[in-house]
Amino acid sequence: MSFRSVQIAESFFLHEADLVEHQKIHKAEKMHPCPQCGKRFEKKGALSIHQRTHTGEKPFSCPKCGKSFSQRAHLSSHLRHHTGEKPFSCPDCGKSFVRKPDLERHHRIHTGEKPFSCSHCGKRFSRKSYLSDHQRYHTGEKPYSCPACGKSYVYKTDLTVHKRSHTGEKPYSCPECRKCFSKSFDLTRHLRSHAAQKE
Repeated sequence: MSFRSVQIAESFFLHEADLVEHQKIHKAEKMHPCPQCGKRFEKKGALSIHQRTHTGEKPFSCPKCGKSFSQRAHLSSHLRHHTGEKPFSCPDCGKSFVRKPDLERHHRIHTGEKPFSCSHCGKRFSRKSYLSDHQRYHTGEKPYSCPACGKSYVYKTDLTVHKRSHTGEKPYSCPECRKCFSKSFDLTRHLRSHAAQKE
């Protein structure tokens, strides 16, 4: 048995055997492989939950609306939409959220953290979905197509705005003169004209 002192990540171990035992916490053996995709899990219960992604099984149903979920935790989170409970509060502004991941995403507004980086140009984003949208500019992919004319867009919001050219929908109305617009930008620009008149 070795008696040399070993330091790792600010932790000290008198015996090397203690270090090896401690490292098992970080390198827990994942003995349970998924027969469908090969992903491995430390616990059999975690494997069972994962397998529902392949089978589509959703054994947990909402008593309020009947929506089903593959995990009990997802049902618990969903139930808060019915009760109005928002247990996760932002320490900076007090805004509350139903789910912890929603709070974590929101908190990046205050910290300025942008953990998702574009592999093409290095531009960083606070959300993974923002990065995915941005990367389409590099790939040229435009997955959102207009069913009326076939024109395609990078962003779903751009398609939504475009569709209004076919439907004539103008959801943005001026509180001063009730004139309506299909784009929020057009309303903002219009409101400046009222402000200029008042000046």
